[in-house]
Amino acid sequence: MFKITKAHRDNAKKLGLSIKKSQVSGKKLDVYKGSNKVASIGAKGYSDYQTFKKTDGKAYADARRKAYHTRHRKEKKYKDGKLTPGYLAKKILW
Repeated sequence: MFKITKAHRDNAKKLGLSIKKSQVSGKKLDVYKGSNKVASIGAKGYSDYQTFKKTDGKAYADARRKAYHTRHRKEKKYKDGKLTPGYLAKKILW
């Protein structure tokens, strides 16, 4: 079961956003700017940096983060003037 950590909240806050557990089936988080929903991010069933760090240790989590960032290095920040879910997942979950 996914739990929102302080690190997740801090990462969102750095972007000027807030997060809540997602109301969308199959997603971990809903991201908000003020009271407006920006995106739903993170597929349930997959781990993220904080989960790997807790279960497998920091060294393993760092390796998984590096692999994730390599796979998603071409992720666009904006599409049609809006932040993309992929970019937000990379910044908040990883």
